[in-house]
Amino acid sequence: MKRILRIFSVEIFALYLVSEMTRGIIFERGNQDIFLVGAALALASLLARPIINLLLLPLNLVTFGFFRWVSNAVTLFLVDMVLTQITINSFYFGGFSSAFFNFPSLSFPAGVFSYIAFSLPISFITSFIYWLID
Repeated sequence: MKRILRIFSVEIFALYLVSEMTRGIIFERGNQDIFLVGAALALASLLARPIINLLLLPLNLVTFGFFRWVSNAVTLFLVDMVLTQITINSFYFGGFSSAFFNFPSLSFPAGVFSYIAFSLPISFITSFIYWLID
């Protein structure tokens, strides 16, 4: 039960951060739907992602796990197909600049690349949080 609550809270936090940092992920009723979408993403992470990872195992072995984010993109696509509370349009990141590093602005049209673009920051955030927890 603790594992499910941890996955649920981490997915909600990652969705919130990504929706604040980027444009293109639309929740029907705003922040209220983040909890529902986070629950669906956590459920998909527990049930569908192991099957997807098993199907992508040869690709992950050849690339030493580099394409693990593909399973996150497929999971995000499945949640978008099932729920009407979330809509993923084109990806837009306005960029970020500081004294130490500079991220340029990125934009992808609606489609496969937008799911991939949204899955990357979600997977980075969740991986970082799990690293902090462990």
